[in-house]
Amino acid sequence: MTLAPESTGIVEITSAEELRGLLGAPMRRAIDKERATLHAWDREWLARSPFCLIATSDAEGNCDVSPKGDPPGFAHVLDDTTIAIPDRPGNRRADGFLNVLSNPHVGLLFMVPRRGETLRINGRARLVREAPFFDDMVVKGHRPSLALIVDIEQIFFHCAKALMRSRMWKPEEWAEDTLPSHARIVKAVQYTEESLEELERHYDGAAYEKKLYGG
Repeated sequence: MTLAPESTGIVEITSAEELRGLLGAPMRRAIDKERATLHAWDREWLARSPFCLIATSDAEGNCDVSPKGDPPGFAHVLDDTTIAIPDRPGNRRADGFLNVLSNPHVGLLFMVPRRGETLRINGRARLVREAPFFDDMVVKGHRPSLALIVDIEQIFFHCAKALMRSRMWKPEEWAEDTLPSHARIVKAVQYTEESLEELERHYDGAAYEKKLYGG
């Protein structure tokens, strides 16, 4: 349901000019930081990053963001303008991969623990089911059957403000975890054939970790 602005007090922005009038122009430094090729420090960041988010959309513009994680350096640098990200065993929905088949544009955000900055990479992606570099992507005996190759069009570091505001890396400031277990949430929001007890066993930390690479 679309909320009528006149009944809610919502004032919508409908043009780039209006947006710029509110935010102002970006700083020169923010504009000049864009690059199209990997710098040595980009490579070092990727070598230390164990986690990234991959944003995709289908041909109609329906969006998805998928988390990817592996040991640091899992994003394999092929050359100064190309990286590859291995796929690992998951739920097989393949939302992002299906999007790439109809719209190759992707956005990636790489994080490094304790660092507030993030590395953003935008480009065009393709799926490959075999390549010589797959041998370099083996983790705990698992050789990927699929990888996402990203041809870089834009790359830059994003400042730390968002993670500083969120206190993401400040465990001493984290609120107490009062959320129910993941099994209880799953049972509450969707139909499952499994009982709650079976789901608790399935999502148990130690047991679940054994399945990360197909075990």
